[in-house]
Amino acid sequence: MQIKLWRLKPLSVKKLLLIGFLLTALLPMLVVTVLAFYQARTVLREEISRDMQTRANAALSEIDNMMFERLQNVVSWSRLEVMQEVAIHDIDKRLSNFLNELKVSYRGVYRALYVVNTQNIVVASSDPSQIGQTVTHNQPWMQINFANHSVTLAPLAQQQLPIASEIQDVNLQTIGTLWVVFDWQYIENILNNTSNQGSAAALLDKNAPDESVLAQTKDWEKITAAHDISAHSKVSNMGTAPIFNWGVTITQYRSVVMAPVHRMGFIFLFFLAVTAVLATMLATPLARNITRPLVRLTRYAHGFVRASQAALPPADGPSEVRALTGAFGKMIEDLTRSKENLTRAAKLAVAGEMAAAMSHEIRTPLGILRSSAQVLAREKNLSAEGQEVAAFISTETERLNKLVSTLVDSARPRAPEFMPHDMVSLLEHAVAMLRMQANKKDISLSFEVHALKENVSKQIIVECDDEQITQVVLNLLLNAIQVLPEGGMAVVTLYEAMDDVIISVADNGSGVSEAQKAQIFDPFFTQRPGGIGLGLAVSKQIVSTHFGTLAVEAGTLAETGADFRVRLPKQQLRT
Repeated sequence: MQIKLWRLKPLSVKKLLLIGFLLTALLPMLVVTVLAFYQARTVLREEISRDMQTRANAALSEIDNMMFERLQNVVSWSRLEVMQEVAIHDIDKRLSNFLNELKVSYRGVYRALYVVNTQNIVVASSDPSQIGQTVTHNQPWMQINFANHSVTLAPLAQQQLPIASEIQDVNLQTIGTLWVVFDWQYIENILNNTSNQGSAAALLDKNAPDESVLAQTKDWEKITAAHDISAHSKVSNMGTAPIFNWGVTITQYRSVVMAPVHRMGFIFLFFLAVTAVLATMLATPLARNITRPLVRLTRYAHGFVRASQAALPPADGPSEVRALTGAFGKMIEDLTRSKENLTRAAKLAVAGEMAAAMSHEIRTPLGILRSSAQVLAREKNLSAEGQEVAAFISTETERLNKLVSTLVDSARPRAPEFMPHDMVSLLEHAVAMLRMQANKKDISLSFEVHALKENVSKQIIVECDDEQITQVVLNLLLNAIQVLPEGGMAVVTLYEAMDDVIISVADNGSGVSEAQKAQIFDPFFTQRPGGIGLGLAVSKQIVSTHFGTLAVEAGTLAETGADFRVRLPKQQLRT
């Protein structure tokens, strides 16, 4: 049984950076949003509950005040002198007129006001048609002692609440009862004013076992059946017990209560989405700016394998990417230089191996030829033409022997022996050795030194192998003298820098073309008749072993001249 392990496809740097930017921007925002939402939701719910509680308390307080005024009215009116008219059956209708004036002045608060005698016969009333009728009330709903006076409340029926207070004479004997019929609709109006859209209110009787409803608004039963949020009034801490043990309850649909919370949640989500969009818009160009140089480097690396002449992409983007581009370019340059050095070394090695293999076979006959020519040259009877031929043989065999030695040395160069040497003296000596050859062709040969200002001495010390550096300078000068016509000019200049020196060998000859620059340091490449093309190749190899560079530039003495420059470090690295 084979089990396949599914692996996620690796994400690109651009996608990783984009995801990282988004997570960095959104995670803190998400956490802050969630915490702020829950905190705001808690505060808002508490505020809504507190508002409902406040409205319930206000409604109960207003109902208590309303009922307190009613009790106060009925008690105070029952003690008025005019109430004594009940004893004479209100013969002059003065009491009835007074009751009617009270009803009119209170503008509908009382539906009726009437006075009955001890036989419950109406003797005075705001409604004349009621006089003479017998009024009976069922068992009282509640009995209240108000202002040292007994007040009776009849059962609530048909939105009417009858309230009664006894009328006493001067002997404190009960001679009748004042009844005021309070319009209960005023209580419901208070509840209606308390409730708003999506809520309902009710007045509950706390004395009843089931807390029966005394008054309610329109949707009370419907909202209560939905089991939504409710708030109950609390008795105010006034130090006195309430007259009525009533309570106001406000209930409200949960959807209505939580609507502000939901709106707030949508607002938070909207801002979170806007933040995500803005973060994406800002992170996308940032990720693109970071990854674009990396993509160009990747394309350049692929293109360099196929075409080594591809141009290095421009260094842009963040500093780390620019540093990476610079390091990558330096690595490519080092690879190119190493490739060139390996190619050149391989060519020199092939030439050296051929020369080493042929040196014994060539040098043996060359030695015989040279010895024979020397013997012939000592013959006294040898003609002048014979002497000339013998000299030619000796000269050419010596030249062939040097050529074989050069080939062998180019393939197996010795390791440099680094010692401190005065570069000024070394170059003066090299120029002096070739001055005679330059004079034969009427070539002006000079030497200049450009030292640092703080270098008060006339010496410029460089750690090098003096013989090998001398060989390099001689090769460059010999090439210049050989290619210059009569009357030409060659200048050797030594430039001193802080950490290295530059040796310039410039001439005013025909110069080096761009096509020749690409292969001028290759073994066996030469433009001079009779040359073998190993001088510059060997010089390049020597300079490389000194951790320096050798390059040809446009001439500084003439528009068509050449300037070969050798850059050497003053001190070699110690490992």
